[in-house]
Amino acid sequence: MMSLGRLRHRATVFLHDLLVVPLAWLGAFWLRFNLESIPPPFWDQALTLLPVILLLQAAVFWWLGLYRGIWRFASLPDLSRIAKAVFVGTLLSAGILMLLTRFEDVPRSVPPLYAVLLLLLLGGPRYLYRLLKDARLVRRETKRVMIVGAGSAGEALVRELHRHGERGLQPVAFVDDDRCTWGKEIQGVRVVGGIDQLPRLAARARADLIVIAIPSASGPAMRRIVGACERSAVPFRTLPCAHNGNLDQVSMHALREVAIEDLLGRAPVVLDWNALTGHITGKVVAVSGGGGSIGAELCRQLALLSPERLIIIDQSEYNLYRIELELREEFPELALAGHLADIRDNVAVSRLLERHRPEVIYHAAAYKHVPLLESQAREVVRNNVLGTRNLAEAAVRFGCSKFILISTDKAVKPTSIMGASKRIAEMLCTSLNGRSDTRFITVRFGNVLGSAGSVVPLFRRQIERGGPVTVTHPDVTRYFMTVSEACQLIMQAGAAGHGGEVFVLDMGDPVSIRYLAEQMIILSGKTPGTDIQVVYKGLRPGEKLAEELFHEQEITEPTGHDKILLARPPELPETGRVSLLPELETACAHHDDRRLLSAIAGLVPDYTPGPLLHTRNIHRGARGSDASMEAYSVAIGPRDPTDEPTAENTAIVLG
Repeated sequence: MMSLGRLRHRATVFLHDLLVVPLAWLGAFWLRFNLESIPPPFWDQALTLLPVILLLQAAVFWWLGLYRGIWRFASLPDLSRIAKAVFVGTLLSAGILMLLTRFEDVPRSVPPLYAVLLLLLLGGPRYLYRLLKDARLVRRETKRVMIVGAGSAGEALVRELHRHGERGLQPVAFVDDDRCTWGKEIQGVRVVGGIDQLPRLAARARADLIVIAIPSASGPAMRRIVGACERSAVPFRTLPCAHNGNLDQVSMHALREVAIEDLLGRAPVVLDWNALTGHITGKVVAVSGGGGSIGAELCRQLALLSPERLIIIDQSEYNLYRIELELREEFPELALAGHLADIRDNVAVSRLLERHRPEVIYHAAAYKHVPLLESQAREVVRNNVLGTRNLAEAAVRFGCSKFILISTDKAVKPTSIMGASKRIAEMLCTSLNGRSDTRFITVRFGNVLGSAGSVVPLFRRQIERGGPVTVTHPDVTRYFMTVSEACQLIMQAGAAGHGGEVFVLDMGDPVSIRYLAEQMIILSGKTPGTDIQVVYKGLRPGEKLAEELFHEQEITEPTGHDKILLARPPELPETGRVSLLPELETACAHHDDRRLLSAIAGLVPDYTPGPLLHTRNIHRGARGSDASMEAYSVAIGPRDPTDEPTAENTAIVLG
């Protein structure tokens, strides 16, 4: 319902327009007679016809919507409506004049002169009113805004700032690396130079705020832009990444502070939706560890693809409750089953898979916190290795089509129990492939931004407390990607895999953790080393200075996706197998850490225990030069050597 004030405004504007019609009509006669007195016959005819012209033009004004716009925001669309109303009104008036008077005592030059005068008298006051309002707003206390990026998003942002000038933000300049735009104007705002010149240009423009309007900027590009903004010592904000690709409409409400995810982000993932639809849509899909950081995001992404049923397995009651509640709210039509279960519980796992018969399983359940797990070898092996075996064997028994193991870069030349356990899980899945109808696929990648226990939320908490921010080593680097990108690529790799592959996600360039810490401090508005100290604590047990994504023996190949690589393990030898996986199980059953670590070392020859395990004086045992090749040899065999292997009774023998 229209407010009284709005009605009053429309009535005032309508009255103004009615008053200018006689001015334009009589003014046209006056101009026709060279600004001299109008002869009496012509003057009488003009006055006689004025009521007809007035009523006709008023009806056209209202019909064509001249009063939908607001004078304060008068723009080209409003001018276009005015021109249309004048043209239609003049055309109809000329037709009526022809019918009523045959243009007797009405010069034929009057209609066009009337149209020109009416256009000026209608459009001029509107434009003048806007100029006066804008001038008043500029005179108020406003922030001068410099915009980085003279593209679609930058142009849309300027339009938005002009539209909401009362909020005190005045665009004063663009900077952009495209030299073709330099010196040109966009919506009346000049492009003054490139991004590298930003500190000098911001000072010259007396900018109070810098807005980064390049939603599609990659991580390296954002780091460069943010570096220039930091050197300018001017506060800066950014528009968020454009997930829907629409850069023509932006909102001032979307402006936010630059986050560390912006600096580490990469180009949006391009997915093969046809392959994903065929892989997921209409199928029963299970996710182990579905309440964790990776597992929960996987569930969200999978729900978008309309599986027949989504099975979530997690041993954390709260995590399971949280993701199930979220999915039921966001996807009310989704058939969803949440199960509180431990993958180490073979009976529970078997019962679940027998009941639901999933066609695709994403195995995300794993212990992952490297330093904590160094003193928890038994629990790591039980969960990451024996739990994986339980789920993999059940997948074979109950006819699962695809089993996708989610692995980590820490499995490459591991120095931690966690990394070694994931390496064994990789070997297990690679060797299981081809021995049944279940296709086993491994996807390996690095750190995920913002995941539980990752360095970003830790640094954020330390900064909020005022520091210090603790970094293990000034030279330590890690690979990072967002959880959304990781999960999309996991699904893409799973869809593309035919079985036996180890897919490695392209993580881009490794990022210095020292840089990460310093940037997070700067983005919080503080100065590293002055406001908040950065303290180096030394590498923790199981940690490396730099992670690797490939084993030396693996042959890397491209795939059909530019962010997914294929790592082919060496050929598996047929001889020299040693039954070490049962040895792991026995060591866990007897809680014998010495025996357990010796078995791990035998399975993963390139495993180098960290300082904590060295102090325990665990003997790793000698291995020959072919040990790394033999370590890939994993065979399915019966738990009892006298039994014959069957689909219902499978076990893993590693050697």
